[in-house]
Amino acid sequence: MTSKFLPVLALATAGFVYGADAIDRLPVAAEVFKEVMSTPDKAIPQDLLAKAQCVVIVPGLKKGAFIVGGKYGRGFVECRKNGGVGWSAPGSIRVEGGSFGFQIGGAEVDVIMLVMNERGVNRLFGSKFTLGGDASVAAGPVGRTASAETDAAMTAEILTWSRTRGLFAGISLNGATLRPDEDWNRELYGRKIKLKEILVTGELKAPDSARGLIEELNRYSSRK
Repeated sequence: MTSKFLPVLALATAGFVYGADAIDRLPVAAEVFKEVMSTPDKAIPQDLLAKAQCVVIVPGLKKGAFIVGGKYGRGFVECRKNGGVGWSAPGSIRVEGGSFGFQIGGAEVDVIMLVMNERGVNRLFGSKFTLGGDASVAAGPVGRTASAETDAAMTAEILTWSRTRGLFAGISLNGATLRPDEDWNRELYGRKIKLKEILVTGELKAPDSARGLIEELNRYSSRK
């Protein structure tokens, strides 16, 4: 893995809908990211986003998912293209398990994670990994110009945020697991495909419904 990949931004957004498909959820992920970043005093710090290697957005995280097999949400991850400019096509992941639904409090929640180093990016390509177990995780600071030079930001593989009831703040997601969503990846690309194949080369053509998400990522962190 090279330095072209920056932190993973994982977003899990409110209102998980069982049966919703990947194509329909991509624009929702784009809207969540746009709304978060359009509030300067409550956004992801720009210096952290500039260091990000990948972005994961999971529209549909819901506290009620505790009742249905512990599945919290399904979403998307994008990584920097070769050279660090622009973003790859989206791959899909699932967020499961952990106790963060109780920590968050509301029935609906948006969650953002930044994976801050090469080790964190490599976790994405395995079958499954646990936050706070396999990968170090810490609550992220808030404010686009806030100093990100904290011990947590400098050492954690993944930084995490949540948005619920209009409040956006750092939160710990210890115990949650992330893994590739093979069904949604097949839906997006018409064949069985590994997450690494989608993210590493940066050359795979993105679905049309991903255009809005890629545009928003480029708007705030294209590295042009």
